[in-house]
Amino acid sequence: MTRLLLCCLLSLITPAFAQEPDSAAPSGDAPSAPAAEERKFQPPELKYQTGDIVLPNKVATLHLEESYRYLDPKETEKLLVAWGNPPDSDTLGAVVPVGVDPFGDNGWAVIVTYLDDGHVDDVDAKKIDYDDLLKDMKEGTHDANKERTDAGYAPVELLGWAEPPHYDDLSRKLYWAQELKFGTADVHTLNYDVRVLGREGVLSMNAVAGMPQLDGIERDMKDLLRIASFNEGYRYEDYKHGTDRLAAYGLGALVAGGIAAKAGLFAKLGVMLLAFKKFIIMGVVALGALLRKLFGGGKAAAGPGG
Repeated sequence: MTRLLLCCLLSLITPAFAQEPDSAAPSGDAPSAPAAEERKFQPPELKYQTGDIVLPNKVATLHLEESYRYLDPKETEKLLVAWGNPPDSDTLGAVVPVGVDPFGDNGWAVIVTYLDDGHVDDVDAKKIDYDDLLKDMKEGTHDANKERTDAGYAPVELLGWAEPPHYDDLSRKLYWAQELKFGTADVHTLNYDVRVLGREGVLSMNAVAGMPQLDGIERDMKDLLRIASFNEGYRYEDYKHGTDRLAAYGLGALVAGGIAAKAGLFAKLGVMLLAFKKFIIMGVVALGALLRKLFGGGKAAAGPGG
C-alpha cells in the first residue's frame, strides 16, 4: 500500500518542536493575562516504580537499579494526556531518569512498546547500507510534507543521523538517532530509538527531546540497552524455526520505521500533540517506493485504516 502510514515509536517516532495546527484568528474575546494564568498547566502526580520491572506482557524485564524510574501503562497515559495526547494509549509504560522532571523545560521520557509482528531475522545486519537507507527516508519525509501542510502542520526535514544505526549481534540490540527540523524552528528535534529483538517480537524504546539534550540522552539510552532484556522463553535464541512466527521484514525496516505502523500507541494516535512541550510526533516516511526497495517488490503491510 502506497499511502502514507502515520506511526511511530512506538515504529518510527519523529517528534519536533513545532507550532500546533493553524486555527482561526483570535477574536476580541481573547482571555486576559490573569485568566490565562488561572489556567496555567498543573502537572499530574505520577507514581513511579524502581528496581526490576517485569513488563505487563511478561515478555521482558527492565533492571532499572537506582538511575531510572518506571511508570506503568496507567501512569504513562496520565503523562501522555498531560502532554496533550488523546487518552487510551497502548504502551508497556515509560522510563524516566532519576532527577528528570518530565514536565520541565528539559524534561523527557522513554516510551516502551512491543512490536508483535513476529521474529525479526538479523541475517541482513551486515548488509544494510544505512547511508543509502537515509537517502530514502529523507525522500519519504519530503514527500510526506504536502499531507502535513494540508493538515495545518509545519513541514519537516530529516537532516541526518544524530547517531548512526548500530547493531550488537551478541545482545540482539539495535539503536540509532535522527535529527529533524520542523518548519522554521530554531531548535532541532532528537528522535532516539532502541530496539531489542526477541523470539516473536521487538521491544521498542523511544525518547523524544531537543538536539541540545543529545549527550545526556545518548548516555541514558545506551544504559537502557543494558538494563532491558527478554525473559526466558521469549529471547531471540528461543526462536523455533518452522513453528514460531517470522516477521516479513528485517533490521532495515525497523530503522525505516514504516512496517511497525500497527504497533500500539502510535498506530492508534497517528499524530500526537505534546502541547505542553510544543512537540509533534508523527510518522513521516512515505512508504511506497521505500518498502518496494526494502522488500524487493513485495506487498507492503497496510497501515491504520488501510
